[in-house]
Amino acid sequence: MLCLALFAAVAHAATPSGAPAAPIAGEHWVGSWAAAPLDFRQLSPLGTPPPVAPEDRAFPGLTLRQQLQPSVGGTRLRVRFSNRFGTAPLAVGAASVARGTGGGAISPASLQPLRFDGRPGITIAPGADAWSDGIDFAVEAGQTLVVSSYFERSTPLSTVHLQPSNATWMSNGNAVSAPRLPDAQRVPVNAFVTGVDVWAARAIRTVVAFGDSITAGGLDGDGGGNSYPQQLATLLRKSPGPGAAREVAVLNVGIGGNRLLYGGAGQSGLARFGADVLGQSGVTHVIVLMGTNDIGRTAFIGAPGQVVPASEIPTPEQLQAGLQQLVRQAREKGLKVLLGTIPPFGGSSYWNEHTEALRGAVNRWIRGRQDVDAVVDFDAAVRNPAQPLALLPAYDSGDHLHPNAAGLAAMAGAVDLQELRE
Repeated sequence: MLCLALFAAVAHAATPSGAPAAPIAGEHWVGSWAAAPLDFRQLSPLGTPPPVAPEDRAFPGLTLRQQLQPSVGGTRLRVRFSNRFGTAPLAVGAASVARGTGGGAISPASLQPLRFDGRPGITIAPGADAWSDGIDFAVEAGQTLVVSSYFERSTPLSTVHLQPSNATWMSNGNAVSAPRLPDAQRVPVNAFVTGVDVWAARAIRTVVAFGDSITAGGLDGDGGGNSYPQQLATLLRKSPGPGAAREVAVLNVGIGGNRLLYGGAGQSGLARFGADVLGQSGVTHVIVLMGTNDIGRTAFIGAPGQVVPASEIPTPEQLQAGLQQLVRQAREKGLKVLLGTIPPFGGSSYWNEHTEALRGAVNRWIRGRQDVDAVVDFDAAVRNPAQPLALLPAYDSGDHLHPNAAGLAAMAGAVDLQELRE
């Protein structure tokens, strides 16, 4: 039986210790990998109850091992643990980081324990995040890292994410130092580990991709994945710019089913923008692609079994105001803002004349923005020239809504790389 012990949140919301004893001029903490957490109870795209009750996903004395890929390298690292949606303290008894060798296994020679203010564990308060102390650890962009966490107490599953999918394993007991987890079982969601920072040059740019499932992407089963942010990171590595500025970190904080104006599949985009974008270490740019689910779910209003009320049918003006609010918040924090048009979904369950009219109105407004640093025309990048209300067949995953790998590559190619280096 799958056991999923959920853990608890940060003892203090204060900035963690762990900066180098002798800081190197011109370096700071930079987000290299991140995921947007959501409440396990909101895991279903429309906010309906998850298939397994949270109280059935609890187990004392459990090790979770998560595999992830940093997007930029550095000389040191620290790991963020989150209890944002927990209702009880999260007791992390021990944790470690190592280079992965595949399938959740690690290279023993690279294994290092994580500490919290010098201690091996931490109790994180409900609603809080906590960073581990910084440690010397040479990180390379695109390599596989594995974070192992031991949870001493039984805690209902709460703060989870799906970035990447099928890349977490669990085992009974404290196995944070084991080269391979004994009796390991796959876990369908990732829990509590939501960020990895590296100590790197201030010239590095950090781009946060903010959106829904079209941003989150379709991820593979071994800690890698396929999303337009990942494709974008690959493009940036393959076409470096001058000096240190050639390095650009790309953080994917997409949540499948997420809406801009209302919650359901995670908090609304408006509610989570501060934590998931503005709260990332060293963030310099944001790419916003939101609105597909706000628009598309109106096609289901009144349908049997649907939970979206008629009061949540947005107008173009409401969506525009929501996007404008994100732009304003980002610019107030000094970020460069790239605003994306909403891709077509003709032929999908989201499409009808009303939803198409909404999408068209919002996209016209986006293309006319003068208060952003760039408009990324994702719509033009993936649409079928012969039928512009639909995805190009070569870019269609099959549901007429989500781009396939080729479509995601086309989306990444629509982003001006130089804009991300400035």
